[in-house]
Amino acid sequence: MKIMHEQVCFRGTNSFNIKWDEFPHFTFPWHFHSEYELVYVIKSYGKRFVADHAEDFTDGDLVLLGPNLPHFWKNDEYFFNEDPDYKVNAIVIHFPTDFFAHQIENYPEFASIGKLLEQAKRGVHFPKVTALKFDKSLHLLLKQEGLERTLNLLSLLNGLAQSKNYRILASKSYQPDRQNWTGNRMDRIMHLINSNYRQQLKVETIASEIGMNNAAFCRYFKEKTGKSFICFINEMRVGYACKLLQENKMTVSEIGFESGFNNLSNFNRCFKRITQHSPLSYRNRFISAHQR
Repeated sequence: MKIMHEQVCFRGTNSFNIKWDEFPHFTFPWHFHSEYELVYVIKSYGKRFVADHAEDFTDGDLVLLGPNLPHFWKNDEYFFNEDPDYKVNAIVIHFPTDFFAHQIENYPEFASIGKLLEQAKRGVHFPKVTALKFDKSLHLLLKQEGLERTLNLLSLLNGLAQSKNYRILASKSYQPDRQNWTGNRMDRIMHLINSNYRQQLKVETIASEIGMNNAAFCRYFKEKTGKSFICFINEMRVGYACKLLQENKMTVSEIGFESGFNNLSNFNRCFKRITQHSPLSYRNRFISAHQR
């Protein structure tokens, strides 16, 4: 299976990303990235693949992944029948390898976190009882900002590090097949997309930047990501729009244009196709779900 190198973009002055996922099924292909990732599946089930490890997952699945560790979540077939009863709710956190790196390496108070991050290089799975213990902290991170949010993440990592019954996923003998990793061309494409997706980004622009004609670029992009260029861009824009809707500081119209859509009707249409909700409905559902 070919693997995609995801470029994670940290917006503004944020030292890490946290997002709320709500969509019909997991869509991201077999991939890796340079950052740590904490995935908390609140609602969904299927099969989880991490390096050379595969097993079923369900509600309450909590996994910490280290840098450059290949992974993807695949839903069961029921999630692909457009049944609203089957959907994904998840909280996903990305943080860089240099996140408090000096403190983790040198200060004894951070030793347990350092050990956990070292274990995460092969993937760490926490039991459901641990996930539920930290459910409130994970939801709180979505609403916090600045130093308060950073301190909560450190506290969360420390709490997870203190739990004694987590499991390591990838085998000790696992070695990544670097021959299947996408190379510098895909890295550059993802950098260009991450830097410009909120603008009127065109196929011709990216294709020209990397020295390909439009048709060849579209075939190459679909092969590497499993999605068309337009579909991929729209999903990134909708993902960013979800973050702005959660913050509840702008109107729906402002968010549509801020996310890169050129008109409100196109924004509403794409948003509903990807999330199964209108932007306003999504915002109201999010606010209602987090007023507990």
